[in-house]
Amino acid sequence: MDVVTVPDVSTTVEPGGAGVAQDRLVTVEEATQLAELFRLLGDPTRAQLLYALLEAGELCVYDLTETVDVSDTAVSHALRLLRTAGIVASRRAGRMIYYRLADGHVRMLLDLSREHLRHG
Repeated sequence: MDVVTVPDVSTTVEPGGAGVAQDRLVTVEEATQLAELFRLLGDPTRAQLLYALLEAGELCVYDLTETVDVSDTAVSHALRLLRTAGIVASRRAGRMIYYRLADGHVRMLLDLSREHLRHG
């Protein structure tokens, strides 16, 4: 029987690398909020609604149902979740409610996500 010797393998660690990473790590609360945000964005219907708002700027429920081809009930439910999470905002004009992306951060996140898909 031949004996095989395995060379001593040591792990090299950048000085301060783990400490720097740990210092910049998100808190448990932030990680939970990020996971919730991505969960909301992870639904195909909600993603389509958000991209419709990204392109159009502002739409009412009826326009969104026509654009995404989903029932008005499903659109309303999705918008309620997105509004509660601060991802979309709304304004009332008479009996109509118009929805838009809440802020530029949401726009940036959607733009970057689409760009990531194109280069993935």
